[in-house]
Parts: sequence; C-alpha cells; structure tokens
Amino acid sequence: MTALFLRPILALATLLGVSVVLADPPPGYDFTDFNTGLARAKAEGKPIFLYFGRYGCAWCDHVNRKTFSDPGLKKLYSEHYVLVYVDAEGARRLRLPSGERVTEAELGTRLGAFATPLFVYMTPEGKQVAKVPGFKTVADFRDYDRYVSGRYYEKQGLMEYLGSGK
Repeated sequence: MTALFLRPILALATLLGVSVVLADPPPGYDFTDFNTGLARAKAEGKPIFLYFGRYGCAWCDHVNRKTFSDPGLKKLYSEHYVLVYVDAEGARRLRLPSGERVTEAELGTRLGAFATPLFVYMTPEGKQVAKVPGFKTVADFRDYDRYVSGRYYEKQGLMEYLGSGK
C-alpha cells in the first residue's frame, strides 16, 4: 500500500525536476565501510578519516560538492588516510576495536554524531584523536591533516593547535 502511494509522488517529483539530496561519500574517493577500514588502517599503519553522513543531509551534500571536489584535497586524503564512511542513522553492524558489536547509529551516538556531517580522525588502532563537526573548507581539512600527520594530538588538542598558528 505504501509503495503504491509513494510511486505517484516520486513520478511527479521527477517530472518537476525536483532533486533528491543524497549524502553518499564524495565521488571519486575510496571510502570503505568501518570494519574494512579498521582492518586496512592496522595493516597499512595509516590513520583513519571517518566521515559520518546521512541520507537527506544537505550539509553533507554541500561539503561533498564544494570541498571534496578539490583534486589536491582528494590526493592528500587518499594518500594519508584510510577513508571510512558511516551512515549516522544506519543499522549495519560494526565491530569496535574492543571487539564489541554496535550499529552504525550506535557508533554515531557514542562519537557524538548528533548532527551531520561529522569528521573523526583516528589512529590506525581506532583511537579518536580529533572530531570536527559541520561544513569545512579545503583549507580547514589541510589544517586538520597537518595536525594528524604531524602527530600534534600527542601533545595538544586540535583547537589549541589551530590557535598556535602552526
């Protein structure tokens, strides 16, 4: 019954040229799921860049189109990180580094993904080192990369690092 009701609405939206906002990871990036990403990060010794998005998130779509479309940023993040995408409202089961199993939504709640997009930087072992919410620019992501790549998180928090002008 529901499908019969929605079909004419979707057809009308298509005819009127209404676009649906999707919040998939940015195109052209090698984002993977959480479990695969954790295993790759450990094997490769690379930090994790974890992107929490969700269906219908206009800010996720905006950051994908405006920021992640930069070829230099794509190269930098593809080389420096294991890229992981998680649906902040998803029900797919994940295994944490501790062995505990949670859903994508439960992981989002634990990491404070109450709004999307949310970007979390983690060590290859899965320890959180920085968490950044909302729309960010290419320059912002380059700053965060310097913080993580330089391992400044071992001595200071992200905001302190950014305030120091490094």
